[in-house]
Amino acid sequence: MDTDQIMRTFTDFFQERGHLRIDGGSLLPPPGDPVLFTTSGMHPLIPHLEGRPHPLGRRLSGVQRCLRTTDLDEVGDRTHLTVFQMLGSWSLGDYGLPQSLRWGCELLRDGFGIPPERMHVTVFGGNDEVGPDHESLDTWRESGLPVEMVRDDNWWSHGPAGLCGPDSEIFVWTGGPGTPPQGTPTTDPRWVEVWNHVGMRHHRAEDGTLQPLRQRNVDTGMGLERLVMLLQGRDSVYGTDLFEPWARHLPPLWSLDERGTRLVIDHLRSATVVIGDGVRPSAGSHGYVLRRLVRRVLTTLWRDDPSRTLSDLPQEPLRHTLDHFRLPTGPDEVRGVLDEEERRFRDLVRRGRRVLDRPEFSGKLSDDDYRRLHDTYGLPRDLVTGLRAG
Repeated sequence: MDTDQIMRTFTDFFQERGHLRIDGGSLLPPPGDPVLFTTSGMHPLIPHLEGRPHPLGRRLSGVQRCLRTTDLDEVGDRTHLTVFQMLGSWSLGDYGLPQSLRWGCELLRDGFGIPPERMHVTVFGGNDEVGPDHESLDTWRESGLPVEMVRDDNWWSHGPAGLCGPDSEIFVWTGGPGTPPQGTPTTDPRWVEVWNHVGMRHHRAEDGTLQPLRQRNVDTGMGLERLVMLLQGRDSVYGTDLFEPWARHLPPLWSLDERGTRLVIDHLRSATVVIGDGVRPSAGSHGYVLRRLVRRVLTTLWRDDPSRTLSDLPQEPLRHTLDHFRLPTGPDEVRGVLDEEERRFRDLVRRGRRVLDRPEFSGKLSDDDYRRLHDTYGLPRDLVTGLRAG
């Protein structure tokens, strides 16, 4: 399956089971939301998961684009991304978690053709506040899939306070041809999590107490890029059709090691989506995240060759990403934003080198030195560290 077929298979499956589709909106949450970017498929549905009726009813599914900065240091491995898409399904006080688990198994097995022997699941094993999720355990045992009880990791929460509940995660074996499944998801990293089903049954108050929700919900989330990787038999998300133009054009353009190439691809693709959603580089808020992405790319490129420039980037990868995310922005506009940010960053680097050549900054820098460099000269700590290392 290509990515479009995978997305259609998912949405058609849930539409046939009474779910109305909600189209994933912008990366930018509504005004007043405390987070900078939408971080999960359920994020726009929080008021409805808390009990407000949804205009489309109690069974929903859809695809939501998300951005997470918490995983920036992980980007460069085979699965972590800054901007990604989340396939989701929701029961707003309608069916329970066992039904969701049965449908999850059915879709992966019959819709996507994943053999049951390549699947393993985990179930919440209880903690000091809530007992084990026997309901999910019994459901999985009826399906015939192997189950592992996990005490703490299978409790999902939306932050220190807010919606929470036990979850059940479905893993797929990625050991490769001729390597039969071994161990369990907690003992062998070749088991890759593909789908999380949350029984959203509780609300944690600010004082830490746990209260049952009047409306018991189900929230599921499955990363599209990771699913595509598994179904297309690739060893990383960067080998899928979602990244094909990037993977074809960038390595010949800029010779980097594997991790550096992946970081550049991820950050440029993510920056393209953020720009397409109307964000422009700035010193704070959404614009600072975009600025950080672009400057991490430039820092990586210039480590070996300071003459490298984003103006050499061809249009095809930009257009492919804009089309996939259905963004109205054109490649020329994206290129213009990237080129202007590169110019600003080059000026900052030149100024930074002159400042760091001063005698007072020649030795080991203290925290006060870093604060002065930032507050007086506009040089962030990571830039100073990079310039001194170079």
